[in-house]
Formats: sequence, structure tokens, C-alpha cells
Amino acid sequence: MTQTEHRTAVAAAETRGSDAPRPSRRRRRRILLVAVAAGFAILALIALVLGGDIFNPSATAEPEHSMTAVQIIPLVILVGMFVVATKWPLNIGVMGLVASFGVGYFMLGMTDKQILEEFPASIVLTIIGVTYFFSMAQRNGTIDIIVQSCVRLVRGKTMLLPWVFFLIAAALTSLGTFSPAAVALLAPAAIGFAYESRIHPVLMGAFIINGAHAGGFSPLSVAGVLVHDIALKNGFPVSQGALFIASFAINLILSVLTIVLFALLGKLRDGEGGQHADVDTARPTRPRGQQILTLALIAVMLVCTLGFHMPIGFVALSAGLLLALVNIKEHRTFIGGISWSTVLLVAGMITYVSLLQHVGVIDTLAEQALALGAPLLVALVLCYVIGVGSAFASSTALLTAFIPLAGPLLATSSLSASGTVAALAIAATVVDVSPFSTDGALVVANARENDRQRVYRQLMAYAGGVVLVAPALAWVLLVPTGIM
Repeated sequence: MTQTEHRTAVAAAETRGSDAPRPSRRRRRRILLVAVAAGFAILALIALVLGGDIFNPSATAEPEHSMTAVQIIPLVILVGMFVVATKWPLNIGVMGLVASFGVGYFMLGMTDKQILEEFPASIVLTIIGVTYFFSMAQRNGTIDIIVQSCVRLVRGKTMLLPWVFFLIAAALTSLGTFSPAAVALLAPAAIGFAYESRIHPVLMGAFIINGAHAGGFSPLSVAGVLVHDIALKNGFPVSQGALFIASFAINLILSVLTIVLFALLGKLRDGEGGQHADVDTARPTRPRGQQILTLALIAVMLVCTLGFHMPIGFVALSAGLLLALVNIKEHRTFIGGISWSTVLLVAGMITYVSLLQHVGVIDTLAEQALALGAPLLVALVLCYVIGVGSAFASSTALLTAFIPLAGPLLATSSLSASGTVAALAIAATVVDVSPFSTDGALVVANARENDRQRVYRQLMAYAGGVVLVAPALAWVLLVPTGIM
């Protein structure tokens, strides 16, 4: 899912930044900015020259395969936003809201209420509620107790540690924790255990990230709710349970393949990270007070959302408010734990993509994609495009942009809606092992200072392999088989 904060602070500053001179980087950025601005100016000039009816949204209702200026300009703006968000630490959601205003108000003549008709209020509430509650669970030590209890189960069998952290990460995200938040919570302990037990830190980092994504599409998670709601809104409902099972299974397979790869390369044990030390499996601290209450509230949230199908956003906010009342002095710090950057990202991207749908961009792109021929080939191409893009840009943003493209494809073929959407969702998230993403950057950040360059290079190589293999794996298992 939000890359910009951690990516620039960690991946750029600590790994690449020292290798490139500042003047050349600034020059490249200026050239890129000028090129993007020039492209926008040229498209705007073409639109003004053509004039007249091209800015009439009703004209896009005609079933044409070629795109008009009113469709090209918003699409180029979307591509420009991804380029800018990749190069600079700017929230693409903020850009999406500003672009929604510019395109909707000045090009389409829409009012502010019309522009915000598709504002994703329920998804925003889910993000706020879940991150509010779990920020408290992290601060009051409940998450630490869960980690300590699980690590103690290995009883000195160090090669089980990656699987332990895989399951912990999957449990956290399946309960509603964001995958970057789960990785941020677990990476310090997991990478530390990796060095102590001579497990390769890249292997351990891959298992944490895979585990976070394995549980990342549960019916309780923000990503699971997001994908389900977008698909439902576009007329092809998907099974939340099937999406969760598919994500868990493919990430489990990738983890097994990762173990096999590291074994073949002779890197299961790492001799470069420092001296071997025994893993601390001492009895964890027993939960007390707020920690007991937090564990009980997690159980209540499970019952309410899974058993009674209550909205996870309201349930998490209610549980968080109860915890805040117990610890009223620190309530302001709990508010700060809400992932506001993700709120902006999701709200801005969904609002802007709804405008693209309004002017017919999604339908036209889908028609052009269908012109490739076989629907299976189109689905494979979409998986690779979203996978490669997510390695450098926001997975959440790309999901909001690409899932609507599957609508016309599914409407004109016999492909399974759940299988196709699951393949796209998985292809967009498994590549977050890239050090340019938040999850990958957190792994690099938690490596030992004298080992970060090596971890960065090897994680980059591993991420390249994932980008090549994972989209095809998701497509092969989920799309042609019709298993979902």
C-alpha cells in the first residue's frame, strides 16, 4: 500500500543518495518536471484548438475506440501524478484531489458536490478506525506481547523464526493492521533475531512482507474492503473469503519458493551479519491492565465483524474510543497514530478515478485492451503492468486505477471475476518487497548500519525476481483455472 514517507527517508537517503551527486539529480528532476509540464501544455493546446464539443462529456458516450482530448488530458495527468509521486515525497492522494478539482471544475463544468459524489466515505472511515485502534495496541505493548509469545514457541529452532514472523504478520494484517504498519511493528525484532541466529536478513524481511500481504485481503482489512467495494461499485462483486484465501495461498507459495531459492544459493545461513548469538526465548511479559483489555477488544472486533457483519470502521473506532477513555492522558498521541497519509491517498485516487470513469477513459482503455484478442492475454498484461508499477509507486493507488479496467474485460468474457480481481490485487502487493516501497524500505532501515548497502542490493535483486515471477504465478493459478 503508502510509499512516499519511508521511501525517501530510507531507501533514497540511506542507500542511493550517497552514490549520486546532488546537482545531477536536481538537473534530472528539473528536466522531468519541464517534460511533464510541456506534455500537459501541448495537450491543453490541442484541446483548445479542437475546441467545441470535445469538452462535452456526453460526447464520450459514443462507443469509439479512439480517445478524445477530454479523455487524453485527464489520463496524462494521472500518469504525471504517478511519475511525480515516484520522484518526490508528495502524497498522490493530495494530487488526485487537486486534479479532480482542476479537471472537474474547469474542463467538465462540474460543481464541488458533483466532483465529490464518489468520495469513498466508508473506506476512509475504515482506515481511520483500524489505524486508530492498532496504534493504541502498539503503544500499550500488546503487539510486543503477541510477538514475544510467538517467538517463544520456536524453542531454539531458529529456522522456524521466518515462519513465525510470517504468521504473526499475517495475523496482524488479517485483523485490520495495514501491511506497512505490520512490517514496521515486526521488522526491528525480526531483523534483530535474524542477525542473532545467522538467518539472512533479506530472507527474514521477505517473510515478514509476504506474511503481511498474506493476511492483507481479509474481510477485516482495509485492502480487502477497498478491493471488494471497488469491484462491487463497478458491477462485478467478488468473494471476500476467496480473495483472502487466494492471497494467503500465493504468498505462502512465494515464501516456500524463497526458501528454496536461498537454499540453492547457499544463503539460508548468513555469515556476514555478525557474531552468532542464541535467540532469546525467555518467558514473555504477562499482559496486564490495558493489554488484557486490548486483547479482549480484538476478540470482540472479530465477533462483531465476522459474526454479525458490522462495519469494521465503526467497530474499530468504538474499541479505540474505549481504550482512549482508559488512558485519557495520551489521547492526542493516539489520534496521531491514524494513517492520515493513506486516508488522503485512497480518497484522492478514488475521487479522481471516478472522474476518469465519468468521461469514459476506463471504458475506452478497456476496449483498446480487449482489441489485443484473448481475454486471458489481456488479464496477464494487466497483472504485469500493475505489478511493475507497484514496485515503484503506491499499490493502493494502482489498485483503485486498475480494478475498474477489469469490468469490461469480465463483461465480455467468461473469466472469473473473483479470480481476475484477486490476481490483480496480489500482483499489485507482492512486489512491495522492492526497497522503493514502504515495506522494502523498512527492511533496509532495520538492517545493521554496516550491512545496509549489502541488504539493499540483495533485496533489490530479490525484488526483481518477484516482479518477474509473482504476476505470472497469480495469473496462472487464479485466472485460467477458474478456481475462484
